[in-house]
Amino acid sequence: PEYFAKVLNAPNWIGIHIAINGTKFDLNTCKISNFNRELNMKEGWLGRSFNAQLASGEQIEVTAKRFVSIDFNETGAIEYHIKALNFSGEITFAPYIDAGIENEDSNYDEFFWEILEIVEGEKSGCILSKTLKTEFHVSTAMQIALTLNNEEISVAKATTIEEKKLTYTYKVSVNEGDIATIYKFGSYVSSLNYKNEDLNAATLSNVQNANELGFHELLNTQIKSWADIWKTADIVIEGDVKAQQGIRFNIFQLNQTYLGTDARLNIGPKGFTGEKYGGSTYWDTEAYCIPFYMATKDDKVAKNLLLYRYNQLDKAIENAEKLGFKNGAALYPMVTMNGEECHNEWEITFEEIHRNGAMIYGIYNYVNYTQDFEYIPKNGLEVMIAIARFWHQRANFSEAKNKYVILGVTGPNEYENNINNNFYTNYLAKWCIEYTVDCLNKVKHEYADDFERVVTKTNLSAQETYQWLKVSDNMYFPFDKEKQIYLQQDGFLDKEIIPVDKLPKEERPINQKWSWDRILRSCYIKQADVLQCFYFFENKFSTKELEKHFDFYEPITVHESSLSPCVHAILAASIDRIPKAYEQYLRTARLDLDDYNHEVHEGCHI
Repeated sequence: PEYFAKVLNAPNWIGIHIAINGTKFDLNTCKISNFNRELNMKEGWLGRSFNAQLASGEQIEVTAKRFVSIDFNETGAIEYHIKALNFSGEITFAPYIDAGIENEDSNYDEFFWEILEIVEGEKSGCILSKTLKTEFHVSTAMQIALTLNNEEISVAKATTIEEKKLTYTYKVSVNEGDIATIYKFGSYVSSLNYKNEDLNAATLSNVQNANELGFHELLNTQIKSWADIWKTADIVIEGDVKAQQGIRFNIFQLNQTYLGTDARLNIGPKGFTGEKYGGSTYWDTEAYCIPFYMATKDDKVAKNLLLYRYNQLDKAIENAEKLGFKNGAALYPMVTMNGEECHNEWEITFEEIHRNGAMIYGIYNYVNYTQDFEYIPKNGLEVMIAIARFWHQRANFSEAKNKYVILGVTGPNEYENNINNNFYTNYLAKWCIEYTVDCLNKVKHEYADDFERVVTKTNLSAQETYQWLKVSDNMYFPFDKEKQIYLQQDGFLDKEIIPVDKLPKEERPINQKWSWDRILRSCYIKQADVLQCFYFFENKFSTKELEKHFDFYEPITVHESSLSPCVHAILAASIDRIPKAYEQYLRTARLDLDDYNHEVHEGCHI
């Protein structure tokens, strides 16, 4: 790729240094008891409480709570109580903004931000920064309020301004039994939504408004907003606390990641919980996430995810042109921020082309669920035509097979690459062309003006669509007559087929224990591949066909992708394999809570 992209870690607004009678308060050096940490998913806040005894003997009781507001989505709030249990003296609060935050995966301590301005106010302050390459501007603000035994107090502050940091220091006198509290309000605003010259004023206005509303009013608003979310999103599971907690954790994280109000934004595989995958957009959005938002939100939310791709169509056409495709064919990127491909592994960037089909499947799924067919003539049809052109050009006619084939691909199973005629990819290509032609015919008869506009814009002819259908009507699918199953790709049965349950436990997970040479030659499947097709197109196959394919492919699937157990749970349930469905359900719902793959330190699997 010519362009690499990642979400940068923003300046840190939550930090508060604390000292008790001049001794730095650090949990690593204290004796801690009654420690409790709570993620309240019902109300949308994080809480922590504990007792601590400092090395100098002072004992304190701490209760803290923080959240980022849904309603005021540029604003966050912290409430931090300290009770003096066995002493009188001084509690020092030193809240700060640290704009010197780096990304963990940066090379050689590379710093991506330039600090433009540090602004001090009476109770508030902010830091204006910009990203080095893209010149994306962000202003980060804080405002402070203090109380003693729930009564607001005024305390003179000392200010420290460093190269990348703004710190205010407050000393509060307490008697034994007193509770000193700091309220800290934070805000981010960016040049995505404001002019650069207005950023500081906007972010300072946000924290001032939050302070005037007060922590408890902000929290009450938060609780009401989450109650509204849970009304349409909750799934109740009786008699199994782990299963219940698991599904609610997933619902909570999806809402933390994307609320659907802005078509410029999308869903990173880790959301905002970790740096892995750079926060970019993958095919996971269309294949896995859209159904959740359709079922739990206003239709506009899922539509915004579709518009995100529509708005990047020109870049997808550019991406295809770089690879030699013509006539407005589009290849959507495997990994992107702005529509350009920013993934650098050839076997994925050039070969995992099934992601292109997920773009049309997302449109189909949305229209099928919402009955909003009008999206297709207004926006979707242009995307569908460009992708149909790609599939038409990507297939070639095989004289030997007397069929159209698609060579040199990687299917959803990334434990094989550069294979020929991946069943899922070929089936998706055929379906994309046929669905596009069906929609063209419907638009022609029911939305004549839109049809004329789109056909003119794309220079589409009846002769071209006829050529598409020649490909889809004669697509090749590898099939084994003896087993009566579609093969994952040509030559799949040349592999030594050994079920996963015959693998020694010490060799799992194979992606951490085996060489890639060994993995690529093995029969083991990372995630649903042929079965992904049965999941997407359940109405195209019989129950008997699904059973046959499930019984062959699931036993050789290692489920070493977060995208795997969810699909297998659904398919197992649909053929009444309830123990397997339950096992796979728990594995997907509790993937992060129980850290199945030993990688939660990299972030949650959104």
